[in-house]
Amino acid sequence: MKILCVFGEHNYGNPLRGQGYEYTNFIPALRRLGHEVIFFDSLNKSLYKNFADLNLTLLKTVERDQPDIILCVLMHYELWTETLSMISNMSDIVLINWSTDDSWKYKQFSIFLLPSFHLYATTDKSSAIKSQKKELENVVLTQWAANSETLKEPLEGVKCKYDVSFIGSSYGNRPRMITGLKKYGIHVNCFGHGWENGPVDALEIPRIMRESAVCLNFSDSGSILSWILSRKRAQIKARVFEVTGAGGFMVTQNAEGLEQYFVPGKEIIVFNKISEAAEKIKYFLSNPEERDRIARAGFQRTNSEHTYDIRFRQLIKLIEEETIRSGSKPFRIDYNEFNALERIHRLGSGLRLLKKLLTYPCVAMWGKQRGPRAARKIVFELSWRLFGRKTYSATGWPGRMFYLES
Repeated sequence: MKILCVFGEHNYGNPLRGQGYEYTNFIPALRRLGHEVIFFDSLNKSLYKNFADLNLTLLKTVERDQPDIILCVLMHYELWTETLSMISNMSDIVLINWSTDDSWKYKQFSIFLLPSFHLYATTDKSSAIKSQKKELENVVLTQWAANSETLKEPLEGVKCKYDVSFIGSSYGNRPRMITGLKKYGIHVNCFGHGWENGPVDALEIPRIMRESAVCLNFSDSGSILSWILSRKRAQIKARVFEVTGAGGFMVTQNAEGLEQYFVPGKEIIVFNKISEAAEKIKYFLSNPEERDRIARAGFQRTNSEHTYDIRFRQLIKLIEEETIRSGSKPFRIDYNEFNALERIHRLGSGLRLLKKLLTYPCVAMWGKQRGPRAARKIVFELSWRLFGRKTYSATGWPGRMFYLES
């Protein structure tokens, strides 16, 4: 099949933050399964003038290449609901979205976007259950996995270069937790945006994992805002599968449903508090034979059950009956319809004034870099609560007001 992948080549569309996870893992897996893959970068803001230009460029790509499947990993409102409807209504192309953070984005994002897709894949069990209760039959529970190209048998702990490592961006509670471990006498070699070692090449990540006696993972998620109150819920991270697949020894913060994929204590090690993490890290550094046995068991589980080749084979099997009819209805752009959307999307004088009124105080409080993003966040939080699905349409205020900051 011909599959058009729509997501970012780099993390958050920024080349300085390294190649994106989906770009380095999803595309190779689909190609190994024998599919023809076309890539469309939906996150690099420098490629387009605004969201209207992004959506039109996507439609032109679809018209030119006529894919059987479009696989999206949407971050915000980069693709309009009208664009998705245009493709769905005017062709036999099957639309799939892989949703990445439903532990905190389901209420503000997925519930509004999932009607636009034939198949909506979520890695969050609670969100899948909520969708089933709403009789939303296009939602399917899947999970992160490991890249088959980076699978390697574990090294013995005594041969590892690092005692303890963590790979991931520095944000949220992570710096505090790393500092907490340091107070217990544990030094963690941190790699990623915001840490002293900085981002590392995607090809280097599996090597670091394998050469670490202990690979640390935090299950933190974005904040779930309930008007004034803010809370977080732990989520299963891709790192759990990456580490075990690369031959690393996984010590991870616990998360709901993790036991469905690994046996805690036998294939991975889980913790709930920093003090518990410190105790377990010290124990396994002092008992390398036990560490090696668990690392081998974790690798064997991932190798047999948790690779992206397996995940995507399962997903595509679910929609094979629909895609077998692909090609009978080629997609053609309705320029009259799109031009009307483009006119609606333009930033009028009223929204331009509102943007200035919001941005100036935010810049005064948080600076020129963080201020505009804070203003966008305010508009977004109000928009999805007040206007719901319209937030993700051509008429949505956040996208019209804050292209570069989104």
